[in-house]
Amino acid sequence: MSLTPDLEVSWSDYHQKIEQLAVQIYESGWEFNQIVCLARGGLRVGDILSRIYKQPLAILATSSYSGAGKEERGKLILSRHLTMTKEHLGSRILLVDDLVDSGITFQKTIPWLHEYSHSCIEAIRTAVIWYKACSVFVPDYYINYLPDNPWIHQPFESYELMSPEGVAANYRDGE
Repeated sequence: MSLTPDLEVSWSDYHQKIEQLAVQIYESGWEFNQIVCLARGGLRVGDILSRIYKQPLAILATSSYSGAGKEERGKLILSRHLTMTKEHLGSRILLVDDLVDSGITFQKTIPWLHEYSHSCIEAIRTAVIWYKACSVFVPDYYINYLPDNPWIHQPFESYELMSPEGVAANYRDGE
């Protein structure tokens, strides 16, 4: 039983934190020409930063959580390919996710990018909203350091409990 209360995040707070992250990166003066987001958690972060910075977005699918509520950490799985709309990956990469928990995903993703990108990568920096103390990896940019390692409930998690049938039934019932 955890003594640390869970962290509940609203849509408004979530979007505000992404904007704060954009400001932090901007104020650092570091320039990049590619955003790579780790899906699924980093999709929204990467999408919004890509729009603000007007930089191309590439997506690397990763998975390490399973079970009811996706709260059980398992073996990290990395996609075999990046999804992107340009022929080559940029040389200065901002690698983003929603949070760094154990840090294993970033530890394995950075070498993966160097090995499989087929591009000359000059630099990679990392950005997340939440950085948990239990992480073995320290991101370059983050908004909240969480010394008590709470479980974070993000606003989109309610969709994991839905089914197409349930959503359709809600609309038929006028909800």
